[in-house]
Amino acid sequence: MRSSRKIAGFKIQRATERDVPVILSFIKKLADYERLSHEVVATEAGLRKTLYGRRRTAEVAIGRYRNQPVGFVLFFHNYSTFLGRPGLYIEDLFVDEAFRHRGFGSALLRYVARLAEQRQCGRLEWSVLDWNGPAIQFYQKLGAVPMSDWTIFRVTGAALKNLAAHKCGLDSDDFHAIRESRNK
Repeated sequence: MRSSRKIAGFKIQRATERDVPVILSFIKKLADYERLSHEVVATEAGLRKTLYGRRRTAEVAIGRYRNQPVGFVLFFHNYSTFLGRPGLYIEDLFVDEAFRHRGFGSALLRYVARLAEQRQCGRLEWSVLDWNGPAIQFYQKLGAVPMSDWTIFRVTGAALKNLAAHKCGLDSDDFHAIRESRNK
């Protein structure tokens, strides 16, 4: 699938297992940009397993300018119970700094939007860090709307293990309080 708005010398291709080193490189560059490189524990082996193994959990497309990888988008399906339809969630969208402001990021986003349309998805979603003004402005120009009434929660590491083992510290009074707050 190629961008409908042609950018000379630029093409988007579905990533293959051979692209894993490039994908990891982009993940690290994105983490650097987001000031979160200390959180990256991804490895090539882990990416191969989760992106190209028996249970593929995400998809990746790479944007190439004159055959050089300049950006990527990693996305996966989610589901809207309200719409009763699948959606696509963009986990990462990144273009190398030297290649920004040329339309490559828009093209990568449109690539996923076209996939969402082809797959009859009800929505396309992603998150952006609050301090990333340039990205927020970019997304708003494309027609995206911030979901300011939602808060993202995450459970990871020991907290995830404890939750899975039912050692999360909640008792029936906690669930009662949660239920009561919903009724207000």
